[in-house]
Amino acid sequence: MTLSKKFSPFYNLMLFYIIVSIVLRIVLLFHPITQSSFSFIDIIKIFGFGLISDFFIFVLVSGFLWLYLIFISNSKYLKPYGYIFFGLLLAFLLYVSFGNTILNEYGGALPAIGIAFIAIKTILFGLLLFLPKYRNQIRFWLFSFVIFLYVVLILQNGISEYFFWNEFGVKYNFIAVNYLVYTNEVIGNIMQSYPVIPIFTALFVVAGLITYLIVRHSKNYIKSIPTFVQKIQLSGIYLTLFGLSLLAIPYLSAQENSPNIFANELEANGIYKFFLAFKNSELDYFKFYKTLPEKEAYALLQKQISGISGETSLRKIQSAAAENHKNVVLITIESYSADFMKMYGNDQNLTPFLDSLATKSLLFTNLYAVGNRTVRGLEAVTLCFPPTAGESVVKREDNKNKFSTGNIFKQKGYTVKYLYGGDAFFDNMEDFYTGNGYGIVDKKTFTPQEITFSNVWGVCDEDMYNKAIKVMNGEAKQNKPFFNHIMTVSNHRPFTYPNNKIDIPGDAKSRDGGVKYTDFAMKKFFEMASKQPWFTNTVFVILADHCASSAGKTELPVDKYRIPAMIYSPGYVQPKHYTNLMSQIDIMPTLFGLLNFSYQSKFYGEDVLKADYKPRALIATYQDLGFIKDNVLTVISPKQQVKQFQLTLKKDQKTAPDFQIYYDQNPLIKERTDLVNQTISYYQTASDMLKKKKYQKIN
Repeated sequence: MTLSKKFSPFYNLMLFYIIVSIVLRIVLLFHPITQSSFSFIDIIKIFGFGLISDFFIFVLVSGFLWLYLIFISNSKYLKPYGYIFFGLLLAFLLYVSFGNTILNEYGGALPAIGIAFIAIKTILFGLLLFLPKYRNQIRFWLFSFVIFLYVVLILQNGISEYFFWNEFGVKYNFIAVNYLVYTNEVIGNIMQSYPVIPIFTALFVVAGLITYLIVRHSKNYIKSIPTFVQKIQLSGIYLTLFGLSLLAIPYLSAQENSPNIFANELEANGIYKFFLAFKNSELDYFKFYKTLPEKEAYALLQKQISGISGETSLRKIQSAAAENHKNVVLITIESYSADFMKMYGNDQNLTPFLDSLATKSLLFTNLYAVGNRTVRGLEAVTLCFPPTAGESVVKREDNKNKFSTGNIFKQKGYTVKYLYGGDAFFDNMEDFYTGNGYGIVDKKTFTPQEITFSNVWGVCDEDMYNKAIKVMNGEAKQNKPFFNHIMTVSNHRPFTYPNNKIDIPGDAKSRDGGVKYTDFAMKKFFEMASKQPWFTNTVFVILADHCASSAGKTELPVDKYRIPAMIYSPGYVQPKHYTNLMSQIDIMPTLFGLLNFSYQSKFYGEDVLKADYKPRALIATYQDLGFIKDNVLTVISPKQQVKQFQLTLKKDQKTAPDFQIYYDQNPLIKERTDLVNQTISYYQTASDMLKKKKYQKIN
């Protein structure tokens, strides 16, 4: 059989993918939302460059098909190799089923998925090994299933691109990436909005018919399995095309430069657009959200943040008192909801130390996290910046040399570090913090003797705090003040920690255990810190990065964004309950005020202890951007949507008035246009500053 016929599974599927792409482009071209005329050159580029791009994209996504096909053989089932391979698969299945693997450490559904995948692989290999008479039939159905899977995915992608265009008038962007994060909500919305059962029934029927045709013209591959030499030749051709695709796809994407935006979108390949959205982590505010004239947006911002002027947030903060260069330790606690603490109504006594520390601290009882991911919390306390649409600045490519809290400390002569018990490579933290002048202390810097317990996320909090004490003791000897930002890890799934520390076993994988151990480890840290000579000259800032859960009945359930926060410094910061509404982005500017720092600021966050502070808070997901003020939550969303909710305290509050945190959210009857415009001014100007790189540090 000729080598070209061995490519039949590839080119038959590719032909189908190209046909689907042509049909999709024609449908989108004449879609009512595509309100534009196209020149002859536009049409040539849409169907010429577009289809060439589709060809190269298919080459890349057919990598799994290539791997499957080159491993089809009969030789691996010959004695004794077949039995050895089967024994290894069986042993691996037993290990992942009953051993303590990295899948078990992470928890959730991942162990079950991993076990199911390996079990299916083992069963199929066993069938092909022990039933040689039926091997050809089994292989035929497996081959058909792989082709069917590709056909379904190609059709599903085409349908998804159509519905996404129907919704937004573009190919995939970060909203599509966002849909993967909020799977439950998205599936629920799809079930309510579209006739899902008829669509998927038709999809599988059509996919079955197309699979039959493709298999009919491709089954020669498994009827006459290529020789080893032929597989080498096939792999050489495929890998050459694969390498060429890596060069061609970005080049073709760069040719999408027509002044006609619809032409560019139609020319683009949806799968590559999805990849770019995932990589760049941005969502263009000005394309999808309601806007104001630029000057009006900045003018509104000036009315809300005193001291700024012009089209920037730059202002000068001047203290009348002498600066106090105390050491600062900022601790952001992983996934720590306010209602874990006794003072917020919890009756399980999970946080005895933090509850005690709160009575000795400046406690912020009405503070909201900006988001529901660690990188959002880190962004808030590091940049004091609104949570703009798309991914956190921490994970974006343009994340360096920003105006940060670390930058302020460095200007004051501080040593600045970020301490993290895991690998700071995760979530792009290392790139972000090193790019903004921080030194990094993470798991890679630990010696084996410094690690008593670790899981998939990193060392336990006790180990991290022990390391932090060593780092700070060394810094104190340099006769310079230090600023150390510590990020905890133990209060994170799988919630494992050392045994015999608290009354909940460390291997119980209990969220309550994670909360309680986090509190226990922090108590140990303060016991150690209080014995160090630098302790009395140090201010401790403690707050959560985000809540344990953000799911609710509305897009932005306010109660699921309330976090505890406190500033502790015996003899310097007086214990007090601060009850005004505030945001996570206000914590560090408030600290700078307590230290009497004078500095130029680009922060959107404010010193809430100043008389001119206007209470408000910002909360968001990746695309729903919220603003709380006057007991009204305003939410702006893609497609220029605006919603407003009246926040009313629930009647069955268990806690003291200062800590009443549960709200009913009901749609506002009459729109508060002033609050809508204020919301827009925050998010539009913040997006503008990032886009125009106005939020860079001041040298």
